[in-house]
Formats: sequence, C-alpha cells, structure tokens
Amino acid sequence: MPKPFPRLSRRQALQTAAATIVVLGLLLWWLLPLGEAPPAGTITFSTGTKQGVYQKYGGLLQKEIHKDMPDLKVKLETSAGSQENVRLVATGQSDFAIAAADAVETYQQNNDPGADQLRGVARLYDDYVQLVVPADSDIRTVADLKGKRVSIGVPNSGVRLIADRVLNAAGIDPDEDIQPRAEGIDTGPKLLGHGLDAFFWSGGLPTDGLKQLAERSAFRFVPIEPSLVAKLHAEGEPTRYYRATNMPASAYPSVQNNRTVPTMAVSNLLITRKDMDPELTEWLTRTVIKSRDGIGHDVHSAQLVDVRTAIYTDPVPLHDGARRYYRSVKP
Repeated sequence: MPKPFPRLSRRQALQTAAATIVVLGLLLWWLLPLGEAPPAGTITFSTGTKQGVYQKYGGLLQKEIHKDMPDLKVKLETSAGSQENVRLVATGQSDFAIAAADAVETYQQNNDPGADQLRGVARLYDDYVQLVVPADSDIRTVADLKGKRVSIGVPNSGVRLIADRVLNAAGIDPDEDIQPRAEGIDTGPKLLGHGLDAFFWSGGLPTDGLKQLAERSAFRFVPIEPSLVAKLHAEGEPTRYYRATNMPASAYPSVQNNRTVPTMAVSNLLITRKDMDPELTEWLTRTVIKSRDGIGHDVHSAQLVDVRTAIYTDPVPLHDGARRYYRSVKP
C-alpha cells in the first residue's frame, strides 16, 4: 500500500499557505497593476490593409485587450499602412497604430502636423521587403523591373515609401521607368501574371496574402542585394532603419525550396501620442508583452516581441505610461 502523506503541523500549514499567497501575489503583480481597476472607455487602433500582418496582429491584440480590460472598447480601423498610420495618430484621428520606423522618421523630418507629439509604446517585430514575380519571369534583379508593370503599394503605405527608395537606388525612376500600379497585399497577388509583372510587399513573415498565393500559383522572390541597401544607407536618415538581411528559408517553404533570399528589413513600432492617458498606456503595454506567445501562435512574427527590445522605439521617445511598465518589470 502506498504510504500516506505526512500530516502537517499547524505551523507548517500556515507557512505553506503564506508561501502560496506570496507566489500568487507575484503572479498577479506581473499580470495586473495591483490595486488599479482596468481602464474603460473607447480607443481607436489603426492597422493596415486586408491580408496584411498589421491587420491580423491588431485583431488578435484586440481580443487580448478585452481579456485584460473588458470595459475598454477597441475600434480597429483599416488603413493604407505605415505612412497613413503615423499621420492618423499624430493628428489625433487614431489613438494607437503600428508603423515602420522609417515612416515615423520621414514624418518627423517633414515636420508634418503633430510630429512632435508622437510617442512609442513598444518595438514589435521586423517587416521584410518581399519583391514577388511569377516563377517563369525573366526578372532576376531590381534593375530588371525597367519597363515592367510593377505594383509599388498603395499611396500613403509603408510599401510605397520603401519601393520608391529601392527603385531609385537601382537607378529606376518609379514614375518614368516602370508602369507603376497601386495594389496592396489584398489585390496584388491575384493580379500577378495577369496585369502585373511584379509587386512589392513589406510585411512580417509569413504574410497570409503570400501564403495563400503559394497554394494556388507558382512565384518566386527577387533578391534585394546588400549593395542596394548600402546605397540606401548612403542617403542618410531615415534610411538608416533599413538593414540588410536574409529572408529565412522557412518563411514560405514551398516557394523558397530551402533557400534564403537576400533582402532588407525595418522594425515596426506601436505608437501613440504624448497626451494619451498614462494608466491606459501602461495597461496596454503590459498586454502587448504578455500576449506575445498567444498571438505568436497565429502571427509568427509576433513571437519576436520581447520586453528587452520593446523599449527601443527610436525615432520616438517612450510614452510615460509605457516607460512606467518597463521600469516595473526591470530585473
């Protein structure tokens, strides 16, 4: 017969109960700002185009926010992407948004309305530039796009900003040397080989729009060589946010055939305004960090969100509420 568990003395029982309370208290401290009621009200959150990572991430984050702040209504709004998102937040038309760092600094350098009011909540994950062509295309380099029908992204998107710069670095005038098209990730893949010779996309890996294209059509990626990224860096700010890298072979396995693709990446930021309520921002920052694994199950790139790197929101300073959260969890 199994031995019975030893009986605890009253003192031992009290010590065990006290230790349990301490552990639970520490857990609650990590999950919630102890003693504070969750913020309530309504906020607007600008994401991006359909089939893009911004929109998918925003939708999943909305559900996580509801768990932590059930009385806070989050209105998700689609947009053209990074450039529009920066403007919407800076001018008070949206409370929070995701935007690439190069788009944020471009807005600041142009001294556009409200640029000095922009603040960072978290550095999220990197966008990878993806130049897509049909599998049998004769386009092998960016320079080969000359004279072709190329989607450079919709106006006010981060894709448009990057595509124009990449083309110029390759000696191509986006207005004169190609037949430019304004398609997003929701429409571009359907037109590839049927009105489009190539399209630019900049997004997290993998992007649903391209995963779905891979299931029905053969395509490949045109490399963006480090030499092009070096030319971009020579232009100075804000192209300093571009880094030469390789698209992992695991991003789109059926397309890449176990091969990486030279390209460039830029970091994404969760941004808000200086006048956003610090308590609400602290709560939202906590939700962003602790929901990483849950959201990362569906948005692979979200797995890269990390409390150790999230504080680096250059070119905008941290919002006071976000800073308060990061200080609270600092070892």
